[in-house]
Amino acid sequence: MADNWDDLRVFLGVARGQSLSAAGRILKIDPATVGRRIARLEQTLGTALFAKSPLGYELSAAGTRLLPLAEQAEQTMGAANDLLGFQGLQGQDISGSIRIGAPDGCANYLLPQVCAQIVAQNPELDIQIVALPRVVNLSKREADMAITVSAPTAGRLTVQKLSDYRLHLAAAPDYLQHRPALSSLADLSQHRMIGYIPDMIFDKELDYLGALGVERVPLASNSVSVQFNAIRQGAGLGIVHDFTLPAAPELRRVLTDEISLTRSFYLVRHSSDRRLQRLNRFAEALVTGIRAEIARLEAWSSELGEPQA
Repeated sequence: MADNWDDLRVFLGVARGQSLSAAGRILKIDPATVGRRIARLEQTLGTALFAKSPLGYELSAAGTRLLPLAEQAEQTMGAANDLLGFQGLQGQDISGSIRIGAPDGCANYLLPQVCAQIVAQNPELDIQIVALPRVVNLSKREADMAITVSAPTAGRLTVQKLSDYRLHLAAAPDYLQHRPALSSLADLSQHRMIGYIPDMIFDKELDYLGALGVERVPLASNSVSVQFNAIRQGAGLGIVHDFTLPAAPELRRVLTDEISLTRSFYLVRHSSDRRLQRLNRFAEALVTGIRAEIARLEAWSSELGEPQA
């Protein structure tokens, strides 16, 4: 039975990674071993599960039929491991490996400290943070759970609101000293703006400058961290998360009465993972930690005033 499950686990890795090498990275085994396992499973079932294409390994008709059964087996094995590992034990550590995907602002400025606390309390736990300037694909198991800036409405997912967070326009003091004064939104036309590459904005909630009527972004990146560091270097004005400001206390918020944005983070999980107590306990710790960290960092940043005219 164990061998059969191992082969199904490899099958899921190839189905999600669409290549032997990608599956090997997911499963932490050699790609050649992945190939042999797939060949063994196909021989056992008497049918091809994948077709090689220019895009990689695509599921055959038989592979497509097997996929939901393999996912069901995965969930059953996960629930069994939870039961065998946790029965009769109250409050014991979370263990194993958990991968969480998040937009890079959250991944860079919130998750490191929150996950550091969780790991310190659970020494047998490995946390992998996937920072991507796009939506993490849970259906391909790119991560066990994901943080998003919009609540998804499609797919077999559970969605929990994490927290609201605030954003403001900010700049470095050196930049502000050498540019025209800022007293209204109309003054933005006289300033160099920093923001997202317009055609790479992966969620409408991130189109901050577009909502302000800004038509040109002279310095742009698909990464929040790149934008933030450009603002720190005095390259221009940009929208920043309030929770990032403690990392750059020299920055100053401007036009706070005219520009004050509120957005939300959501925790997204596979619906079938609700039975896995290990993931439930991690999600609970993550939610508590992120809410507390946003509150702490925003309380600090609220003390920043606008520069003196």
